[in-house]
Amino acid sequence: MTSFAPDTPLGRLIAAPMRPGRLDWIGLRPARRAPMRITQQATLIAGRGVEGDRYRTTTNGARQVTLIAAEDLAAIAAFLGRDDVAAELLRRNLVTRGINLVALKGQRFRIGEALLEGAGDCAPCSRMEEGFGEGGYNAVRGRGGLTARVLEGGVIRIGDRVERI
Repeated sequence: MTSFAPDTPLGRLIAAPMRPGRLDWIGLRPARRAPMRITQQATLIAGRGVEGDRYRTTTNGARQVTLIAAEDLAAIAAFLGRDDVAAELLRRNLVTRGINLVALKGQRFRIGEALLEGAGDCAPCSRMEEGFGEGGYNAVRGRGGLTARVLEGGVIRIGDRVERI
């Protein structure tokens, strides 16, 4: 967990209030290279990940849930010279809106009934070139989203608040 002494200027800035966002999209990866299954709700399992997702872990790994911001999807589309980018092409589990995911790295946050902790950056893989064509990998660099651990499981739904705790 990223922490800074709360009595320092940087510590106070990091701890400052931030607006909550919302959950816009949920996708499951049922099998390797299989099409994403888009759903209105999902169950997060503590220490494991998203029920029905092929990457749900059997141990307490850092990549239990992957998130990307809708605002980053718009930036990726702009870098590719497109009007938009379909969320399923990035193969992330959740798309959020209105909250800076970078600010959640090392922080605890709640989505619906679940409590998560931001673990790290979700770097693009070489498949971005397949999905987006030449330049796809570089378009996603620095905009790939966040990986998170599930601390407390529960049901999440489209429209749920995404809020730092």
